[in-house]
Amino acid sequence: MFNNLKRLLKSFKYATTGLMYVWHHEQNFRIQTFVSLCVVLAMVLFQLPLWQVIILILLIMIVLILELMNTIAEKMVDILKPRIHSYVRVIKDMMAAAVFISSLGSAIIGLLIFVPYIVDLFVNLFYNS
Repeated sequence: MFNNLKRLLKSFKYATTGLMYVWHHEQNFRIQTFVSLCVVLAMVLFQLPLWQVIILILLIMIVLILELMNTIAEKMVDILKPRIHSYVRVIKDMMAAAVFISSLGSAIIGLLIFVPYIVDLFVNLFYNS
C-alpha cells in the first residue's frame, strides 16, 4: 500500500512539473489560465446555477487540455523537423486550429451564459438607483 501511495505522489510531481513547464514556456496557456480565472470569478460573483457552472468548468478544462496537447504535439513534431516531412507544419497548424475552435466555441457559450447576467446588473445599477 505504501508503494502505491509513493507512486501516486510521484505521478503528481510529474504532472506538476509538466504544468510548470507549460506555464513558463507557453504564453497562450498563461493567457487562457488568466481568462479561466476571470470566468471562475464571474461564476462566483453572479452566483450561477450549478448546471452553468458545470458547463463553464468543462469548457475551461477542454481549452486548457487542448492547449497542453498542442504543446505536446509541437514538441514531438519539433523532433522530426520540417526537413524530415512536410506535414510537420500542417500538424502544428491543425493542433493550433483545434485550440482556436475550442476557445472560440467556449467564448460564444460563455457570452450566451454571462450576457443576461451582465445586462441585469446594468439594468439594476441604472434603473434602481
